[in-house]
Amino acid sequence: MNEAPALSGEPVVETGAHALGVRRADGDEERAARCAAWVKAEFDAYYQGSRAIPNLARAAFENRDYASSVALSRRRLDAYRLSISDFGMRLRGAWSALAEDERPWGAVEARYLHLIEASYEADLALAYLHSLRRTIYRGEWKPVDYVFRERSAEAAFTVDRIYAEFSLESGAWPARIEGIFDLPGFRTPWRDRPDDAARIARRLARDTQGMAEPRRIEMIEAGFFRNRGAYLVGRVRLRDGGRLPFVLALENDEDGIHVDALLTRESDVHNLFSSTLANFHVTSPHYHELSAFLRSIMPGRPLGLHYSTIGFNHVGKVAVMTELREELSGTGERLDISAGFPGTVAIGFSSPSSAYNLKVIRDHPTSGYKWGDFEGIESVQRKYSQVHRINRTGSMLDNIIYYHLRLDRDWFEPALLDELCSQAGESVARHGNAVIFRHLIVQRRMVPLHLYLESAAPAEAETAIVNLGFCIKNNAAANIFNKDLDARNYGVSSYGKVYLYDYDALEPFTDVKVRSNIDRFEGEEDVPEWYFEEGVVFLPEEMITGLRIRWRDLQERFRAVHGDLLTVGYWDRIQSDLLAGNVPGIRVYPEERKLRRGAGGE
Repeated sequence: MNEAPALSGEPVVETGAHALGVRRADGDEERAARCAAWVKAEFDAYYQGSRAIPNLARAAFENRDYASSVALSRRRLDAYRLSISDFGMRLRGAWSALAEDERPWGAVEARYLHLIEASYEADLALAYLHSLRRTIYRGEWKPVDYVFRERSAEAAFTVDRIYAEFSLESGAWPARIEGIFDLPGFRTPWRDRPDDAARIARRLARDTQGMAEPRRIEMIEAGFFRNRGAYLVGRVRLRDGGRLPFVLALENDEDGIHVDALLTRESDVHNLFSSTLANFHVTSPHYHELSAFLRSIMPGRPLGLHYSTIGFNHVGKVAVMTELREELSGTGERLDISAGFPGTVAIGFSSPSSAYNLKVIRDHPTSGYKWGDFEGIESVQRKYSQVHRINRTGSMLDNIIYYHLRLDRDWFEPALLDELCSQAGESVARHGNAVIFRHLIVQRRMVPLHLYLESAAPAEAETAIVNLGFCIKNNAAANIFNKDLDARNYGVSSYGKVYLYDYDALEPFTDVKVRSNIDRFEGEEDVPEWYFEEGVVFLPEEMITGLRIRWRDLQERFRAVHGDLLTVGYWDRIQSDLLAGNVPGIRVYPEERKLRRGAGGE
């Protein structure tokens, strides 16, 4: 397995001194103060280490070290969890009474809030404290509010503008655009900066034809890095006050860095920043301003998901809870069972107008469960957590997973609440005017594919079926195999893309045994050899049947475009690539957005 490069100069907390200070404190008041200082030091070490990762991602792009780029994504997600877990054990060892009596925790939190109130990252520091509390009191139904306090007046500072402006008033567009290439501070040379700038200028002129005249480009002064790619993100301001996205997709090959595509449509940028892909590493620490800027070019995407997309998942959790609260209070709606086929393993619920779908794992699956013995709630949760940690290749929804969460009882329709408590009582409980969740999974809301196909126009239905095939291929490239290929486990976004969103039947694809019945003679009655093999066996030629797509014309369209998915050879090649450690290239924007090269250019 490839390891991410080491962080040189990574901060180290002098654990011994802090632990000794807590042990030797003169009374609980001093002990709480010393403990708060220790928590602040541990958070600072985590945060500084995390902020070093985007620059390592930039170096990985410059060096075309794609395996390290993927490893950095895993490490960034793991760093928080490992920091909390390790520190929690050390803190319990230094102050054992804290784990047995929660009363001193309030004093620790009060002193900690005073230490962080003037810092930019105070909300993230508070999330760190909440996570630590859950570790200290693990196993207890101790809910944590996913709401951050307002900053004090002292902390209400403003950050200098995070973007640079490039005027287009003079008409010399290529020269102005070429200056954008300096923003990430690449050490690797460009292949042909003037040519790239000229092609971008021509494409921008074409994309804004019929609109008001472009006045300037505003570009975030940072690089966005993920897997093989790098991106420069901005917006175009038009003379009539309108704006549109301006995102440059960069590649780096033997001849140097070059611009592969220009994205100016909201739908393309929305898909690029989708939570179905790995998080971006961004070389700017100003995550609030970054999220606000991203929302300005993708206003239809919830703010909480913008935070998560740039790697600030814990701030995103708070934003999502805030949005849910505002949705319900603004519409007067309540949470109720989600539309579509009831899940055999999870209970899905939402409000009619919500941007989110919520899930809780059942204590026991329904009678429709078809995978033998149920391995339990924790087994399913691990699969959802795994999807959060991997590169989702643009084809799997990310999961925001909450633990020990308190929600208002008035949010729920009574019938839903009864079902949650009776069918998922190990995870959900009423408590006065509140409903407490040991775990809650939140995803971006989609239209279930089978419902979408019922009402879609013929052309839209065909597009969805074709995108279903790409979804399955991308999942395999991420070493994810959905052994329940039923189309009801997939959803359609507002832009027509298809995503897998149900994960209780996921398996590592490299563990799957790809077999065939094609070589058997008609009428042959012997049981095939693969029948006796342990583990997951997959017969590609039976995929159409498994998908349960009842429209024959859509079945034929799937065969015409994705006939390779019905062959053993295709799946064998994917397994061989994965076992060889190859990092697949994933298409995250349409082919027509690429900038053409050669004579005539654009």
